[in-house]
Amino acid sequence: MRPVSSRALVVTGLLVALFLAGVASFYASSNPDGLTYVAQKVGLSHAERPHASDGSPFAGYATRGVGNERLSGGVAGVVGVVVVAVLFGGLTWVLGRRRAGDAAPEGSDAAAPEHDRDASSSVGR
Repeated sequence: MRPVSSRALVVTGLLVALFLAGVASFYASSNPDGLTYVAQKVGLSHAERPHASDGSPFAGYATRGVGNERLSGGVAGVVGVVVVAVLFGGLTWVLGRRRAGDAAPEGSDAAAPEHDRDASSSVGR
């Protein structure tokens, strides 16, 4: 069996996440999630109050300005996946560049190819 490349794995994962956020979310339950359900059952929902992100464009798993509730949730999900992918990809890129720069200090044998190290280590023997 042929090994799967990292790039293929990431692209496949991203496509699955986009599909789940954009399409499968249309079929999500309209019932409240677990925490909201328990708060209603126990009687804590009266203490609920607005939070800081209530006025944001994607508050409440919806997209402000999109009238269709299912489409609104799908758009919010896709935007969320894209934002997380960009942040994670950028962080991975920055850390990868940093690690590559730290791996071999200038002037060290670690920066030389394997065959050059062998030749330099046998000099003087």
